Amino acid sequence: MSDEPGRRIAVGITGASGALYAVRTVAALLSRGCQVELVASDFGRRLLRDELGDTAVLDGLLEYLVTRYGDSVRAGTLTLHRNRDVGASIASGSYPCEAMVIVPCSMKTLAGVAHGLSRTLIERAADVMLKERRVLVIVPRETPMSLPQLRNMVASAEAGALVLPAMPAFYQGPRTLDDLADFMAGKILGGLGFSHELYPPWTG
Repeated sequence: MSDEPGRRIAVGITGASGALYAVRTVAALLSRGCQVELVASDFGRRLLRDELGDTAVLDGLLEYLVTRYGDSVRAGTLTLHRNRDVGASIASGSYPCEAMVIVPCSMKTLAGVAHGLSRTLIERAADVMLKERRVLVIVPRETPMSLPQLRNMVASAEAGALVLPAMPAFYQGPRTLDDLADFMAGKILGGLGFSHELYPPWTG
């Protein structure tokens, strides 16, 4: 995948802690001119409000992102989907969505993806990525992890997903929560095949 503007990327937001990772990733994709197909679970919607405040609601998310990250996010387009709508465009392999990230990914959603349950649009869209051999990045956020959860991560990786746990590093000298979010968003963008300058690379 190249950095060419107009790439269509699906983003799923579920109820694990880490709303800041989600909005930073969406903002970074939009700033690159991507067409972002966004779907949040019920707990994902609640997560945005609980961790980011009452203005971080899906229906007004673009304006929230503009306020927080600047007008550059208007370079892309944001399409919202309902998680119960398993007949939405991103639920079909014939729809030209090139990649998907689930950030943050709850253990419930991880289990659904690992076992191909497709009970929701997030799970179905992830299943489409796997069956079509497209890029799927899963960002689990849980600690400690039980044996079933670890096995679900292994099963997802064996199916072709990139499992990218929400584990920010500190070699770049972060000073704020936004610095940590930049690191995770940068890792996600790298996993999706984008170059970025969200944090300085390790140089040895």
